[in-house]
Amino acid sequence: MPLLEIRNLTKVFPLGESIFGGGAKGEVRAVDDVSLDIEPGETLGLVGESGSGKSTLGRLVLRLIQPTSGSVLFEGRDLLAANHNEMRRLRRDMQIIFQDPFGSLDPRMRVEDVITEPLIIHERMSPSSRRARVTELLRSVGLDESSLRRFPHEFSGGQRQRIGIARALALRPKFIVADEPVSALDVSVGAQIVNLLAKLQQEFKLTYLFISHSMPLVRYLATRIAVMHHGRIVEAGYTQQITERPQHAYTRSLLRATPEIAV
Repeated sequence: MPLLEIRNLTKVFPLGESIFGGGAKGEVRAVDDVSLDIEPGETLGLVGESGSGKSTLGRLVLRLIQPTSGSVLFEGRDLLAANHNEMRRLRRDMQIIFQDPFGSLDPRMRVEDVITEPLIIHERMSPSSRRARVTELLRSVGLDESSLRRFPHEFSGGQRQRIGIARALALRPKFIVADEPVSALDVSVGAQIVNLLAKLQQEFKLTYLFISHSMPLVRYLATRIAVMHHGRIVEAGYTQQITERPQHAYTRSLLRATPEIAV
């Protein structure tokens, strides 16, 4: 049984009112009738150019934004029918790593508080147990206890992304949306983060939706690849099939346009 089942998911954004008072100017179908399955323990790489709808799909899956139509099932449970309390429980198992490691961290909060926040909301733990969990998480992402009392601006971009990953892991989720997690980093630091995500997947038994505009990145990390263009999935399949025998012209253009990376 798939961990996540996406069926006919659509998100339409209105473009606003006409300046001449003639009603709505139109709409943008950011996600257009997308259906995908994600199996437990795998990485599905979602690849496409900026504006293709990738990040919108990731947020729809987590119900951070509401879809126009369609359904999302997580372990057979309909996320779109879940009430507030049900979604709060489900959020323990579903987390996101954002693209911008600085913008996603509250600059007024120390690292310990950033990672502790979801534990306070969702877990009944003593302060000492929380501190031990946070220290363990920091070590898992390659940081030490000296990071606890520092603020996000005191770290490099790669270190901040490691903090964001630790926060995403705090509740021991089953599923993580990694939304362009290395696009704001230079190539060598990005490669370190990708290798860290691969290690953590084995250690924590994670399932990823890995969103990227880079075909070499998803080729390295993903079990399967879905190619997104103008809000639609134009091709999907196992990584070797997509990268060695692409069927769609857009997939071939992505393969030609993105150079290989060293990871």
